[in-house]
Amino acid sequence: MNTNSKTSPPRRPRVLLVAESANPKLTSVALIGWSFSRALAKVADVHLVAELRNQRDIEAAGIEGMAFTPINNRRWQGMAWNVAKVLRGGTSLGWSTYSALATLAYPAFERRIWRQFGDRIKRGKFDVVHRIVPNAPVAPSLLATRCAKAGVPFVLGPLNGGVPWPKEFAHLRRAEREWLSRFRDAYKLMPGFHATRRGAAALLIGARFAWDEMPAQYHGKCVFLPENAIDAERFPRRERPEFREPMRVAFVGRLVPLKCVDLLLEAAAPLALAGRLQLDIIGDGPELPRLRQLAANLKIADHVEFPGWVNHTQLADRLSRAHVFGFPSVREFGGGVVLEAMALGLVPVVINYGGPAELVPPGTGFSVPLGPRAEVRRGLSERLVALIAAPDELRVTGHRAQEHVFEYFTWDAKARQMLEVYDWVIGRRERKPDWGTPFGFESKVNARASSQAPATSRETPAQ
Repeated sequence: MNTNSKTSPPRRPRVLLVAESANPKLTSVALIGWSFSRALAKVADVHLVAELRNQRDIEAAGIEGMAFTPINNRRWQGMAWNVAKVLRGGTSLGWSTYSALATLAYPAFERRIWRQFGDRIKRGKFDVVHRIVPNAPVAPSLLATRCAKAGVPFVLGPLNGGVPWPKEFAHLRRAEREWLSRFRDAYKLMPGFHATRRGAAALLIGARFAWDEMPAQYHGKCVFLPENAIDAERFPRRERPEFREPMRVAFVGRLVPLKCVDLLLEAAAPLALAGRLQLDIIGDGPELPRLRQLAANLKIADHVEFPGWVNHTQLADRLSRAHVFGFPSVREFGGGVVLEAMALGLVPVVINYGGPAELVPPGTGFSVPLGPRAEVRRGLSERLVALIAAPDELRVTGHRAQEHVFEYFTWDAKARQMLEVYDWVIGRRERKPDWGTPFGFESKVNARASSQAPATSRETPAQ
C-alpha cells in the first residue's frame, strides 16, 4: 500500500497573479504589487502578469521562482495618466481624478489577459486566479465572472480606499483638488460591480471602511487582510539605543495638505523650543515651502530637519535615528510607512481615523481622536509630552510595536496568511481564515500589550 500521500505535503497551489502595477523601484501600490508577488512565489507556483511598463524593473530585480508575462496596455493606461496629469495640475494632488480615469482604462488590461490565459484557465492549469492590483474597489473585473464560469476560484484584493473626508478637515478636500471624490459612490452603479463580487470566491478587505462599504450579501466571502507589509531585509529587526533627550520624532510621506504635517510642527513646538525634541520631516511635495516657513515662524527651524525625499532602500537608516513616528494624516487608506517605523521600534502616534489606527493595536502605539483641528493639535502635544516624560514606556511600547509587525506584517507572514486563503477557496480548508480586527488583535503579544496599555481621556485604541 502506498503511504506517501499520507506524509507528503500538499501540492503548492498554482496561481495566476494579476498585478497591473508591480514594480520594485516604486512605492505605494506598485511596491505592494511587487512585494506581495515575490513573497507568494515562496509558497505557491506563481505566474505574475503585470503591465509592460514594469518589465524592465521586474526583470532587473530578478524573477527567480516565478513565471512572468508582461501585458501591453500602455496606450490606455498612458492616456489615463496624461489626461489626469492635466486635470490635476501635476502629479502630487487630485488622486481621485487619476483613479477614476485609470479605472476606465483598466478593463482593456484584463481583456488582454483573458485572450492570453483564458484557455489555460478553462483547462484547469491554475488552481487560483488572484488580482492584487489595482486594489481600489472601484475597478471591476471581468476575470471574476469568467473564472467562475470556468470553475476556477478568483480572489480579489486586498481592497482598500475611498475613506470619506472627515468633516473637521473638509477644507483640505479643496486643497487636495479632490473634487471628484464627492461622486465616488457612483462606482457602485458601474457595470460589473455586482458581477465582480458574485464571481469572486474570496474578497480580501484591507480596512474596516472597505468592509462597511461592501454590500452585506458578500460578507461571507470577505477576509480581513490589510494590504501593507514590510520588507524585512530593508527594515530588519534592530536593537534600540538607550533613550536620551532630545526625543526625536520623525514623519515620512508626501508633503501634501491631507498629511497635516503642520499640526505635528505646532504640537511639537513647545518641546522643541525647550530643547527637548527634534523633528525629522522626511519627504517632498508642494507643502514643503509652507512647512519650512511655519518652522521659522514657530522659531523651531533649528530643531527641524527637512532632508527631502529619501530613497526607500536608505529609509531604515535615516528613520532608525528617531524614537517616535508622528503621522497626523487625516485621510489615509493604508499607511504602510507606519509599519516600517514600527518594525524599527519607533512608537507610532497616529490619528484615529482610516487605515493607520487599524495597524496599531492597543499597547503598540497611540492614536489621537479625530476632532476639530485645535483638539487634534492638543492631543498630539499631550501625547508627545507624556512620552518624553516616560522613557521606559517609550522603550516597552516600541518593543511591542516591533514584535507585532514581525509576527503579522512581514511579506513572508502575509504570504503564509494568503496561503490559508488559497487553501480555503480551493477546498483544502473548511473554515474561512480570521486573524481578528485590528489585524492580529487576538495574538499573545497584543493580548498582553492590551492589558498593559496606558489609557487617558484623549487617546483611543484602534478598535
